[in-house]
Amino acid sequence: MGLANKHIVLGVTGGIAAYKSAELARRLRDRGARVRVVMTKGAEHFITPLTMQAVSSNPVHTSLLDPDAEAGMGHIELARWADAMLIAPATANFISRLAHGAADDLLTTLCLATPVAISVAPAMNQQMWRDQATQDNIEILRKRGILILGPAEGDQACGDIGPGRMLEPDELLAALSGSFRSGMLENVKVVVTAGPTWEAIDPVRGITNHSSGKMGYAVAEAAAENGARVTLVSGPTGLPRPDNVHTIRVTSAQEMYDAAMEETAAGDIFIAVAAVADYRPATAAEQKIKKRSDTLTIELIRNPDILTAVAKRGLLFTAGFAAETNSVEMHAREKLTSKGVDLIAANLVGGGEGFGTEDNSLMLIDKTDTKTLPRMRKSLLARRLIEEIAERYHAKNPTQGPR
Repeated sequence: MGLANKHIVLGVTGGIAAYKSAELARRLRDRGARVRVVMTKGAEHFITPLTMQAVSSNPVHTSLLDPDAEAGMGHIELARWADAMLIAPATANFISRLAHGAADDLLTTLCLATPVAISVAPAMNQQMWRDQATQDNIEILRKRGILILGPAEGDQACGDIGPGRMLEPDELLAALSGSFRSGMLENVKVVVTAGPTWEAIDPVRGITNHSSGKMGYAVAEAAAENGARVTLVSGPTGLPRPDNVHTIRVTSAQEMYDAAMEETAAGDIFIAVAAVADYRPATAAEQKIKKRSDTLTIELIRNPDILTAVAKRGLLFTAGFAAETNSVEMHAREKLTSKGVDLIAANLVGGGEGFGTEDNSLMLIDKTDTKTLPRMRKSLLARRLIEEIAERYHAKNPTQGPR
């Protein structure tokens, strides 16, 4: 687990330590992160946007109202894109403006507009760092959940010696990587199904659906980030295996059923995200079916219901997905009852919604409540979902450790 495929907004403010930001951006990309840089006007006096563009491989953002952005709202686009924000260096002036809710440039506005975690790496003269106003502002940020990284002590550009040096890029990378991890599901075994299934009609044709697997893979990664031991049972997708996740590749619904039943025998949480075919051909032709008539009849038989079978064991916390084209809450609540599960995460599909998209929204339905997770990138949505599942799992099993 680390920074691979994470979307990082790197904010650069006007301090001499900005020269380290270029190396930081390069190291982030070396770790597999995608980086977009936001620079204040002061930062441009120390390092050029062209340099930061070269090391990040993305255009640098400097203006609050960007005429090239959607509706000119660049800060909203970036807020939706980010998995995390890192401000390095963060000057005393920027820290003060952030603490007091300023929104007078792109970077401060983005900090207010984003729901993701913000990390701040202070860099300033040692006396400025020690000043009570700065310490008060730092305390305000800490109380808001903003992670303060550093500063380090040592020689400073002004000739002073003391606290105020920005942490080195490797130290910031380690801290940022750690910010994605928590112990909410430490050593809990989580089994996730993802993607479509393929039910063969003949050697070249089959019954399947539009599921890309993106949501299920994101859920598996989010569970692993939270300390779980994760097994992902995946139908056919073009997605790479997630880091720190044991992945089992299957094709048909029966194969997914067999793998899920085996893996959940000693599991703690089961999350059924896969779009499993309800029916399969009664028989699959051994050779390609030739076009010899105007009609073709294929007998279909029902596939095993994986989620219901796991829930009947009564040993795990079970969560399922309901992809609906209409009456989402009604159908999801019916599914909650009929399958006997703890939680249903429902979403609208079709018409450009759900399958294959980069973002989504979810309606979480349990026996007593309905909660909506608003539209956001699937990676962020998966983290929110895992937080909800972890909270419910521990409430259901207050004294039970992982099995």
